[in-house]
Amino acid sequence: MNNQRKAYTCALITVGLWSTIATVSKLSLRYLSPGELLMYATLVSSVVVFLVMLAQKKVRTLLVLTRRDWLLSVRFGLLNPFLYYLILFQAYDLLPAQQAQIINYTWAITLTLLSIPLLGQRVRRGQWLAIGVSYVGVLVIATQGNLLALHFDNPRGVGLALFSTVIWALYWILNTRDKRDPVIGLFLNFVCAIPFITGYVWCTDGFRPVALLGLAGGVYIGIFEMGVSFILWLMALKYTDNTAKIANLIFIAPFASLFLIHFLVGEEIFPSTLVGLVLVLAGLAIQSFCTSAKGRGKTLQ
Repeated sequence: MNNQRKAYTCALITVGLWSTIATVSKLSLRYLSPGELLMYATLVSSVVVFLVMLAQKKVRTLLVLTRRDWLLSVRFGLLNPFLYYLILFQAYDLLPAQQAQIINYTWAITLTLLSIPLLGQRVRRGQWLAIGVSYVGVLVIATQGNLLALHFDNPRGVGLALFSTVIWALYWILNTRDKRDPVIGLFLNFVCAIPFITGYVWCTDGFRPVALLGLAGGVYIGIFEMGVSFILWLMALKYTDNTAKIANLIFIAPFASLFLIHFLVGEEIFPSTLVGLVLVLAGLAIQSFCTSAKGRGKTLQ
């Protein structure tokens, strides 16, 4: 198997795993609170990433960490997994899974908006078009197609889903300055977030008996959403000769996710959801094209 085929294999497995997360999250939240789901998922993902570090012979690196490394890990851990997944799971708890997962896909658009004040980047005309198209899609989804009335069935849920994109985009902007090994950094983020997550659960829900199905969902998310998918995606980026070829596979995930949400969660997929999804993906495609064109322009200069 050549490197590009390995890249496609890793990426397709990752996309397949990502497409299951909305369904598993929604089903798990029937038995667990958002905080509980996050706590069990983070504990499991910490073990998974540690085992990956063990296999890659990187565990000794933990012995030479500086105070700055630990402080940095606390900051990143507060953003992801603590704030990001807590807010996202709360959105899943309040909204139909089909709405929450598609709104969450607009994080790349949020990244463009945040890059203006935080990175001093200029947004091109095409990127503004991408932003507008994507957020019209969000409005279509959130209002179930009733744009003129602007009636939101659950404005708090929509607000949380949108806010999760801000946290995720902010995390990746700060990540551009992170010089740590990605796998070690992920492990440290999770470990440093565990005390905050545990404290949150103790203050809100308390520690209580766990339904087996809810715990199974937390284990699944910890292994496949927070752990394995991250490693596989890094491998895909390492093997590929063109990042765009891999990145475009992400567009498969929301359609596969809607299929699972309908048949496993039992949600009726609204026509407005499909229209909104097409608009969101169109915005992301425009964004991707503008970014690629900008990169080609720099290469030619």
